[in-house]
Amino acid sequence: MKLIVKSESDLPQAAKQMLDENPSGRIFAFYGQMGAGKTTFIKAICSELGVSDIVQSPTFSIINEYKTLAGESVFHFDFYRIRSIIEVFDIGYEDYLYSGNYCFIEWPELVESLLPENTVRIYISGLSERIIEFNKHQVS
Repeated sequence: MKLIVKSESDLPQAAKQMLDENPSGRIFAFYGQMGAGKTTFIKAICSELGVSDIVQSPTFSIINEYKTLAGESVFHFDFYRIRSIIEVFDIGYEDYLYSGNYCFIEWPELVESLLPENTVRIYISGLSERIIEFNKHQVS
């Protein structure tokens, strides 16, 4: 599926549509160049999910945990600064990815081999307008 986002005001609808198209999806990998809008789109998705915390890139902490108004955890990863796959094992990535909670992953290229088969992959490109493409999560 392809979404065209012409301005930041289009992001809430794009986030809703992406979640609606993937009702059983819990792991989302975001691909795009630096500055493509990965974190901004994740903020919109978190807002749609009812996250009450401030959503910001976990570039230095690697992972942020947010809470929804219902008290559910949402995990946000940024693997830009990892140097070795060992670091991902050290943070206990499996506990997060297999928790059943939403997991949003920036820079997944670095951990591609660890992503579950049912990961929804989101590709963001464009400059004046963003093109957001994603595969639908298939229920098995």
